[in-house]
Amino acid sequence: MASNGASALGAAVPEEVAFAQPVPQGEPILQVRDLVKHFPLTKGVVFRKQVGAVKAVDGVSFDLVQGETLGIVGESGCGKSTLAKVLMNLEPATSGSVRYKGEEISKLSGAALKAVRRNIQMVFQDPYTSLNPRMTVGDIIGEPYEIHPEVAPKGERRRAVQDLLDVVGLNPEYINRYPHQFSGGQRQRIGIARGLALKPEIIICDEPVSALDVSVQAQVINLLDQLQKDFNLSYMFIAHDLSIVRHISDRVGVMYLGKMVEIGTDLEIYDHATHPYTQALLSAVPVPDPTARETRDRVVLEGDVPSPANPPSGCRFRTRCWKAQEICSVEVPELTVRPGLKLLAAHDSACHFAEEREVEGTAQERQRGPEET
Repeated sequence: MASNGASALGAAVPEEVAFAQPVPQGEPILQVRDLVKHFPLTKGVVFRKQVGAVKAVDGVSFDLVQGETLGIVGESGCGKSTLAKVLMNLEPATSGSVRYKGEEISKLSGAALKAVRRNIQMVFQDPYTSLNPRMTVGDIIGEPYEIHPEVAPKGERRRAVQDLLDVVGLNPEYINRYPHQFSGGQRQRIGIARGLALKPEIIICDEPVSALDVSVQAQVINLLDQLQKDFNLSYMFIAHDLSIVRHISDRVGVMYLGKMVEIGTDLEIYDHATHPYTQALLSAVPVPDPTARETRDRVVLEGDVPSPANPPSGCRFRTRCWKAQEICSVEVPELTVRPGLKLLAAHDSACHFAEEREVEGTAQERQRGPEET
């Protein structure tokens, strides 16, 4: 888990050690290639006819290494949550490939899919609606054992659930309580315990702290950090809060209108972004220093986000981009390293005119603690 500098959730880290922790290396545990998910648009009542499609995810590719956290950021509606559902096979992929340890899983069903899902679990966004109010905590956390009884035989399930409660920082004696008897942060800990029940290798976190207070967010993020160290978990962490993503992620992928537009280490993305959309997002991050706030160069995007049912030709960001030229309307930019960039700016970016832009306030933010951000 990255501990890169200060953030809204952690104490300030000296500049010289802020980026000391290396990104995990090794063979990818999850490989995603050209993943597409389109939702058909139809008209008619009796005789339904397809008239188009919402291109929620459109050609996304990335790798996830064991023990790594990949953060996924972007505006609401960019396809982040749909991507998570397709990876879990909760939504069937339109096309593309998802491989877990080299095995293609996007077309699996039945017992084969059940076996893979044991190793890829999910923590949902809203702890208030993702837990059944009619079930006790013990039943909620222990429910996966009904589907995978080989993980915990019946005689061992109560003890297994109590151990999980202890692992996520809750009193094991709470096993017979109901969700309404817990706070939001405690409910999300219950959701995390449920995700850990089957001893997975990958956990997909779909905005797991967005519904929580800031102080509680820090506690949950620190818990996820510790669990990753204890169990060598791999996370795909979806969020729209850039400070949270920086705090927890080793690498960061930026999505816009169903496509991955930039991906790299957190240092490369946050301090050396090359895609105009990423630069615009970073320029909107609040800066606590009044002087830096007055002098920083903001990027204000014009226009609205286009409809995913009718995205622009070529580069999808071109209608809001200050660098757009004719080539942007006719040629889709490849997600690749552009030549001629400095070392830390030399990462994958889907822009014909990718270049580094100095983002004011970044250094100041890294020197401040949570009470100032």
